[in-house]
Amino acid sequence: MDEMENQKQIVEILNDLIEINNDRAEGFERAANDINDENIDLKAIFEKFGSQSRSNITQLASLIGSRGEMAEDGNTILGTIHRAWIDIKATFGGSDGHSILSECERGEDAIKKAYQEALQENDLGEDVRETLLSQQKDIQASHDAIKALRDVSK
Repeated sequence: MDEMENQKQIVEILNDLIEINNDRAEGFERAANDINDENIDLKAIFEKFGSQSRSNITQLASLIGSRGEMAEDGNTILGTIHRAWIDIKATFGGSDGHSILSECERGEDAIKKAYQEALQENDLGEDVRETLLSQQKDIQASHDAIKALRDVSK
C-alpha cells in the first residue's frame, strides 16, 4: 500500500472512531437527561463519560487535520439504534439505574471493540497509535466503572 492510500485508510479509521465517540457522547448525555431522581448520582458519571468522548473527538479530528483532511461529523447506524434503545427504556419506565447501566455497558463494549479493531492496523503512525492507546485506556476504565455500578445496582 502506498503512502497516500495508507493516509486515506488512517483518516477512515479515525472518522469511524469519531462516529462511535459521537454515539457514545450522545448516549451518555441522553442517559444523564433521562435518569430519574432516585438515580441522580449517576448523572455526573454519565456527563463525565460524555465529556470524555467529546474530548476524544477533538483529538481524533486534530489527527485528521494534521493529515490535511477534514473530520466527518456523524453517527453510526449502530449508535442511532443504541440511543433509540435508551429512549424506549425511558419511555416505558425503564429508567431504573440497573437497566440504564446495562445498556451503557453494552455501548461501552461496542466502543472498546472499535478501538481494538482500529489498533490492529499496522501502519497507523506513532501519533495515531499513542492517541488511540490513551483513549482506549480511558474507555476501558469507564467500562469497568459502569460494569461495577451495574453489578451493585442489582
